[in-house]
Amino acid sequence: MNVLIVEDELSLATEIASFLKSENFLCDTAFTGNEASEKIAVNLYDFVLLDLGLPDYNGLDLIREARKEGSEASFIIITARGAVEDKVKGLDLGADDYLAKPFALVELLSRINAVARRKFSLVSQDITLGEFTVQVQARKLICNGKEVDLTKKEYDLLQYLVLNRDKVLTRQQLYEHIWGNILDDQYDSNFIDVHIKNLRRKLNIHAPSPWLETVRGVGYRVSTE
Repeated sequence: MNVLIVEDELSLATEIASFLKSENFLCDTAFTGNEASEKIAVNLYDFVLLDLGLPDYNGLDLIREARKEGSEASFIIITARGAVEDKVKGLDLGADDYLAKPFALVELLSRINAVARRKFSLVSQDITLGEFTVQVQARKLICNGKEVDLTKKEYDLLQYLVLNRDKVLTRQQLYEHIWGNILDDQYDSNFIDVHIKNLRRKLNIHAPSPWLETVRGVGYRVSTE
């Protein structure tokens, strides 16, 4: 998943990014509010980790702005501020959680996972589709007791579709969430089509996968109906 880290303390931003990348997240960083505002406006993020005490911006205004523009990113406030009113204001504006500095990186990961479970309606860490089971926590795809051999990106692509099950995702959405942010002149929609074709081929070796649907002219969907 794609994460924007908005933090003016370079060492902390770098530490968080390095840790989350080791946990299979894609990470962007922004060191000012203006930089974060620009990135949120043009890129698709699953999570924004937001320091309220930015040098040029009130972090609460950034949440307000993002929600007004329709951003679906989940915001987790990370700040040294301890005032209850800051926490309440952030949550009221649409933030999903609040973590006070200093914090352990494993706690941050736990908070992200908890928000993701709520966001994607995960009752358990296993999602069953026909004869397949996606083990979200273990990052495995199982069919009839055997693990399906997928590359990291193939699994990431499948898991993102599964987490957003019954929702049509465009090729560009899939590209940005799995491979990171792109410039328009770098984008090639056939890139996603090729990966979906390879993914289907591997799935069908084990069992039929009619739940992985092509929505003509738009993108792809994992259907649970």
